[in-house]
Amino acid sequence: MHYDTVIIGAGMSGLSAGVRLAYYEKNVCILERHTTVGGLNSFYRLRKRNYDVGLHAVTNYAERGSKPGPLSKLLRQLRMKWEDFDLRPQLHSSIAFPDCTLKFTNDFALLLDQIASAFPKQINGFRRLLGIIDNHDALNLDKAEAPRSARQVLNEHISDPLLIDMLFCPLMFYGSPTPRDMSFSQFVIMFKSIFYEGFGRPFDGIRLILKKLVRHFKSLGGQIRLRAGVSEIVHRNGSAKAVILDDGTEITADNVLSSAGAAETMRMVDPTKVIPRPTPGDISFVESISVLDCEPSSLGHNDTIVFYNDADSFHYERPKEPIDLRSGIICSPNNFDYSRPLEDGRIRITALAEPDYWIQMPEDEYQQRKMEWNDRIIASALKHIPDFRDHVIDTDVFTPRTIQRFTGHDNGCVYGAPEKFANGQTSLKNLYLCGTDQGFLGIVGAMLSGITIANRYLLK
Repeated sequence: MHYDTVIIGAGMSGLSAGVRLAYYEKNVCILERHTTVGGLNSFYRLRKRNYDVGLHAVTNYAERGSKPGPLSKLLRQLRMKWEDFDLRPQLHSSIAFPDCTLKFTNDFALLLDQIASAFPKQINGFRRLLGIIDNHDALNLDKAEAPRSARQVLNEHISDPLLIDMLFCPLMFYGSPTPRDMSFSQFVIMFKSIFYEGFGRPFDGIRLILKKLVRHFKSLGGQIRLRAGVSEIVHRNGSAKAVILDDGTEITADNVLSSAGAAETMRMVDPTKVIPRPTPGDISFVESISVLDCEPSSLGHNDTIVFYNDADSFHYERPKEPIDLRSGIICSPNNFDYSRPLEDGRIRITALAEPDYWIQMPEDEYQQRKMEWNDRIIASALKHIPDFRDHVIDTDVFTPRTIQRFTGHDNGCVYGAPEKFANGQTSLKNLYLCGTDQGFLGIVGAMLSGITIANRYLLK
């Protein structure tokens, strides 16, 4: 069993890299520890209902046939069609703080008008910030530049801490592995993907995209092995030579591409020897999913996503409590611009969580604590949404424990390590990283990460 490239992890980045390589007739195999594909953006079936993991929305939305932008580039690189993603745009979303609410859609002009109205003294500085964002090439892997603090850059142009917090809130919740701040490059990537381009969602959820990717990959001759976790990367003379699976099987390859995370990948390089490793991230979340017997809009809730904060300032960090109830995300998959209603009403509420509390909890307490905190999460979110509790017909909750179990990410971290490896290189000359720790975040970003690393190193 020898391949041109072995890919560790069948998430969005690994699958996209596989499609790109297989298209050019590379002999490639994707190895996935679990029983299904998707990683951080997968799906599952529970009590005869389908649930998405991680997906609130696909960022980087673009209308069908658009030529510029990340989504168009992605489809061209994968040789896929707009219909394969079948994205429907958001209706409208909001950033809700105690003294101010900013609404936004996929038309950036609305957010600009909202900021001009709510923060008239800040609008000129905000426009200057937009110029900096427009001229910053965050996707250039050849640019060797020291990371800059996004908070520092914003403070140079905006003097009102409330506006700064309101801009950070959705961007951090959707892509920051760093407490209280982001690198400016990550800020630019997320700002453009959320505010310039916007949100969309496939009618059938993430399953549609994953099934299309897998089918496309296999049609090009690629191989996927499920229940095939990698325990070790064998290396000699500075090069990866093979991977050892959990069952002891050895698979050799000319190159190895890992989407497992930087710290997790370097542990595979030498599981026994203490070597310098990237420090894993510890930003994780709990998510409450409520299934309703009605559309949320029938209760008066029409926002697609609400990013809310109820404290005097926005705190984005590993909480001291099991869950930080001061802020969160409320998403309704029903409130996208669909041509027909979804089968069920859904409300998803996401909040920052303390990983150790959930990961180390005895199993006999776990389910009870999940339900207790689920009630508290919902109660905290009712300041921003009509009370839907009488309409709940099913519930599920996932925690950092769930994330760690199904992705292998230390601490159940969602956005990887604070230190990113933009060029995808590691200490082994033919072992590369893609996905979260390469630095392109979001579903489209993760897919572009896999494609970019494949193009840069594995098609030469």
